[in-house]
This record gives sequence, structure tokens and C-alpha cells, in this order.
Amino acid sequence: MSEYYRGKRSKNIYNPNDREPFKISRSKIDLYLNCPRCLYIDRRLGVGTPPGFPFTINSAVDKLLKQEFDIHRKSGTRHPLLEKYGVDAIPARVSEINEWRENFKGVQMYHEPTNFIVTGAIDDLWINKSGEHIVVDYKATSKEGEIVSLDQDWQDSYKRQMEIYQWLLRRNNINVSDIGYFVYCNGKTDTEAFGGKIEFDVTLIPYKGDDGWVEQTLYDIKETLNSEEVPEASPDCDFCLYREEVEKVLNGKE
Repeated sequence: MSEYYRGKRSKNIYNPNDREPFKISRSKIDLYLNCPRCLYIDRRLGVGTPPGFPFTINSAVDKLLKQEFDIHRKSGTRHPLLEKYGVDAIPARVSEINEWRENFKGVQMYHEPTNFIVTGAIDDLWINKSGEHIVVDYKATSKEGEIVSLDQDWQDSYKRQMEIYQWLLRRNNINVSDIGYFVYCNGKTDTEAFGGKIEFDVTLIPYKGDDGWVEQTLYDIKETLNSEEVPEASPDCDFCLYREEVEKVLNGKE
């Protein structure tokens, strides 16, 4: 990870005078909502926040779920999880599904008023008998108790993630249901022995999205990136608080 900051800067830097469309991802939109200052330093000044360590177990679960649902996509059958929760839908057969799942590509939409190309990589897409497409996101964790809702403050980003996907697909002329689903896999730790495998409890959590905030947020991001002044830090941004404390120490203020 230390090599990341040895002369490496972001290649996708915003230039207010550039007429070429600027690509902005779902994760960068969420970064703005968490802290406009961090997005500005990242996309305008070219210094991103420190990258996190990859969650390889989560990635493995993600890959296996995609393979599993693709079996039912190919055969046109309903996954047992959907039967268990009474969801009358099957994995959607869309030719773009692999492209839409691909990181750094995903679902794309050109937003002409801001000259942004907005992107986001979905996990899955189902379709019900009414012809509505259902956005699906996979999550993996290991915690005590059954996961049946998204009621923690830090899970608000999951909800925004779902809503951006819904917004993107609608602007690609896809009929999208307001209701999306989180397939939540919770690693069990109450088994007698490890035995070389981890077992998961899998729950299906519905969420009614509202993508009405996305459009205005794009305008706000555009205004922020066009400014010559670095915006104020969000009061609860860990990265900005860390930078402030380091600066105090280096300047001998503490």
C-alpha cells in the first residue's frame, strides 16, 4: 500500500476548462456526500484518500453468488432464496449484464447538464412478472444475530448505492422497480469446528429506493469542482480530522 503514494496521483483529474466529458463513479458521488473536501482533493487536486485493504472473502462470496444466480438466469428459473421470501422474480436476461457488473465500467449514463459520465457497477438484476427490473446488491459480513434490516447509520451508503444504480438504469431506459434487494450473507461463528469452511446465513432485505436526490447532487459536485477554493471539511470526516491533527503536531501546536 505504501507504493500508492510514492509519486502516484490520480489520472482522472477534473479540469473546469476541459470540454471532454468527465467520468464520475458511484463511489466518488458517495465520497462527496461524506466529505466534499475529500472529493475535491481527490478529483481536482489529484490526491486520493488512502485505499482500503481488499476484502477478499467478500469478493469470493460476491463471485460465487453471481455464478449461482447465473445458473438460474440461463435456465430461466427462480432461485430458492426468492422462493423462500416469496419474491416473484427471476434473474433478468440482459445482454449487458456482464458489462454492467464490471468495475470501472458498469452502467453508464451521460449527464449533459454537468458533462459528467456517471458510472456504477451493479451486482445483479432480477425481473418480475410485471416487467420491472429489480436492482440487487450482495453484501457479506460476520456478526452476531440475524441481519434483517439496514438500520445502522453507516449502512446509509448502501441505500444510496442502490438508489444510484436505480437512477442509472432508468436513464438507460430500463423499467426499474422502486424496490431493490440486498442479499446479505452473514458468516456463522457458532459451529463446533472450522472444518476448512465457513457457513453463511443468507437473508434477503428489501429496500424501497428514492433516487430523487441524485440529480441535484451532480449539480452540487459540478459547482464544487469548478470552484478555485477547497471546500470545508465535513466535521466527522476521519481523513480530514487526521490531516488536521498531523498539521497541528508538525507545526508545534500540540
